[in-house]
Amino acid sequence: MRLYLVPSPVGNLGDITYRAVEILRAVDGILCEDTRTSSVLLRHYNISKPLTPYHQHNEHKILELLISRLQEGKTYALLTDAGTPGISDPGFLLVRACVREAIPVECLPGATAFVPALIQSGIPGNRFAFEGFLPLKKGRRTLLEKLAMEERTMVLYESPHRLAKTLVELAEVLGQDRPAAVCRELTKMFEETRRGTLGELADHYAAHPPKGEIVLVIGGRE
Repeated sequence: MRLYLVPSPVGNLGDITYRAVEILRAVDGILCEDTRTSSVLLRHYNISKPLTPYHQHNEHKILELLISRLQEGKTYALLTDAGTPGISDPGFLLVRACVREAIPVECLPGATAFVPALIQSGIPGNRFAFEGFLPLKKGRRTLLEKLAMEERTMVLYESPHRLAKTLVELAEVLGQDRPAAVCRELTKMFEETRRGTLGELADHYAAHPPKGEIVLVIGGRE
């Protein structure tokens, strides 16, 4: 009886630990944010286990079933599409339920996209605030105004089709000259880190729409 949270590579399939592979081979079943995405990783390491979809659209519905199976003695690993479960990905509800029912939970160390982005951004990383994805509508402006007063380095996730607009908004609220870095397609063939001010980055990505997964690192208020 145990739930393992297993970090999956954010891009390069080689970025998984030996222990993670051993756990995936040993558990009774694997919970996947997207079974198609996880199957690519599992096939790469010759792992064949029963897969159960577990994502934001069904996590409430199957929570009790998963808890009952764990209580019967089953072991499960939770895999999200990229990075560590629970970091802007499904996982919290299941972990909370396991803690409430005294089911052992173990999170393996491993890939998380914001860590390499923060370190290679060139912006101080000794103190930082991870904000994940900004609200799309309700509360967005209020949060941006709060972030304008944040003295720590800030780390955000953003989708490629919203990046240019978000950079414009950040430049308006936090200031055109605020240092920032856009890290794109981390660990993949076309990995890119572009550094500059929020104003410069907003202009660049307005003219050059990006592709791929994006981490945005922004300097804190001086």
